[in-house]
Amino acid sequence: MTRLSFFFKGRHFSTLQLHPLIIKNYGNPLSEDTQIIHLCRAGSLWEAVKILNATDPSKIGVKPLVYASLIQTSTKVQSFVHGLQFHAHAVKSGLETDRFVGNSLLALYFKLGCDFAETRKFFDGLVYRDVISWTSMITGYIRVGKPLKAVEVFMEMLGFDIQPNAYTLSGVIKACAELEALGLGKCFHGVVVKYGFGSNHVISSALIDMYGRNNESLDARFMFDEMLEPDAISWTCVISAFVRNDIYEQALRLFYSMQRDCGLRPDTFTFGPVLTACGNLGRLKQGKQMHAKAITSGICENVVVESSLVDMYAKCGFVDKSRRVFDGMKEKNSVSWSALLGGYCQNGDFKSVIDLSRVMDVVDLYSFGTILRACAGLTALCQGKEVHCQYVRIGNQTDVIIESALVDLYAKCGRIEQARTIFGQMTAKNTITWNSMICGYAQNGRAEESLQMFNKMIEEGVQPNNISFVGVLFACCHTGLLEQGREHFWTMTAKYGIRPEVQHYNCMIDLLGRDGLLEEAERLLMGSEYKDDSSLWAVLLGACTTCTNSAAAVRIAERMMELDPAYHLSYVYLANCYKATGQFVKASTVINLMKQRRINKLRGLSWVETDQSSLDRRLNSNLIMVD
Repeated sequence: MTRLSFFFKGRHFSTLQLHPLIIKNYGNPLSEDTQIIHLCRAGSLWEAVKILNATDPSKIGVKPLVYASLIQTSTKVQSFVHGLQFHAHAVKSGLETDRFVGNSLLALYFKLGCDFAETRKFFDGLVYRDVISWTSMITGYIRVGKPLKAVEVFMEMLGFDIQPNAYTLSGVIKACAELEALGLGKCFHGVVVKYGFGSNHVISSALIDMYGRNNESLDARFMFDEMLEPDAISWTCVISAFVRNDIYEQALRLFYSMQRDCGLRPDTFTFGPVLTACGNLGRLKQGKQMHAKAITSGICENVVVESSLVDMYAKCGFVDKSRRVFDGMKEKNSVSWSALLGGYCQNGDFKSVIDLSRVMDVVDLYSFGTILRACAGLTALCQGKEVHCQYVRIGNQTDVIIESALVDLYAKCGRIEQARTIFGQMTAKNTITWNSMICGYAQNGRAEESLQMFNKMIEEGVQPNNISFVGVLFACCHTGLLEQGREHFWTMTAKYGIRPEVQHYNCMIDLLGRDGLLEEAERLLMGSEYKDDSSLWAVLLGACTTCTNSAAAVRIAERMMELDPAYHLSYVYLANCYKATGQFVKASTVINLMKQRRINKLRGLSWVETDQSSLDRRLNSNLIMVD
């Protein structure tokens, strides 16, 4: 092989117009190999190849630096074909054993190669493997989503007595972050201190990220505060750490301090977590300001920023604005689709979630969970089964979020045994999973099993949350387990520190009312922070229908009329109470007042799915009216 001909096979360039970069020293041209190296540094692979093809091979000879430069430039311009051709020539010339050529080829394979197994095969065949080679493999495994293999390669490297550098340590710390291996990450923090890399910004940023991903926001902030002059990447890492740990206010303060106090400009990776913070706080005004700043910074068309904007507007309740941002995106990925689906689902528009799922190109695991929640919200069993089948077809994957959503779907659709089967097959369960079964049993009238599931959850060491107690109290309410309901209601606060919310008071008031303890229920409501909540007084009012305490019933009905004058049952119940006690004049007065205010009794609504295979009929409000 006398020369490389990549674009013009068999053609020899006898005359060549010199590139401006290779004219030096008052117009005296550089040597051919120096010209090629200069052009490679400028990223001009085409020009470098033309010089290589036009040069007598004897003038260049076997020079590792020339071919290392050509391979590196092939990687830079993402031309894998050229890199393979240079590799072939390096093998024939005996250059593959050279340190610089070998590392350049390794970088080519792990950055542009489609099969990482081939990269590992090339690495194993390297004659000379230095710290750069090992670091390339560590970062390569992280890039392909195998952080555990990255740690294993690091340990293998130490076995060859090769000392890590800053990039090696930052890579393996990133692997610990993705593995959520806090203990191992702390060990590497000790290695960083031992080797004197504590002031290295790359490593410090990796440590901040590692602590943030492991819910150690204080350690992340401590690492950040120890930095003398943190750069924009370090600021972004600490902001992201606070957002991951739901410390949104602090994240926003750091964002403003980054610009005001240090004069640093945020980039696309900074805007993502900041917009997430605005969305979770419901700060629409600040979110719009961030949107405007992204536009003026020229990075608004970035897919990460636009996906974060879709999520932010949706979480602030402006799904229409979220949809406009989504429709205007030039590039959409799975995160963008998931953000829009999540927005519709969060705002209760389950039909739009189902419609969008039908036109999505690719449905990822996160989207599966959102679609299943929408199916559960609509009790759309057929559509949910379709998603379940798609999840099964993926094969060899288990996701606790999706499987919890499946348990919730089948439970809400009345298929509690199927929900129990999936629950029993799950290898990992979280609080959401247990809550789905507890609430599912309660909603399907199987209170004893709901309470047993709650007790088993406690035995397994899983900490209950407010939803757990909603399910338990609901179960007690619908089976009349008054004493157990009282015990769970007070244990919730005394033992677990969970503040009772409207749903908990709703269950307790209903439970007391069903047992005829109307005054106790009224005292419970009056002693709560929700004493002016009309929905709770409506529950208390409903208990008056079976109560013989007419004075309490009149008092509750009058209070309900004050809080919600348009609620028709207040007038009906109050009139009935007056009639029951022989006060017909007062009853007539209430009925006349109801007519004067033009308040009519509302008809009850229910739906019946007449065709299991036709979800659209029910989605289009196929309702049967019931008087």
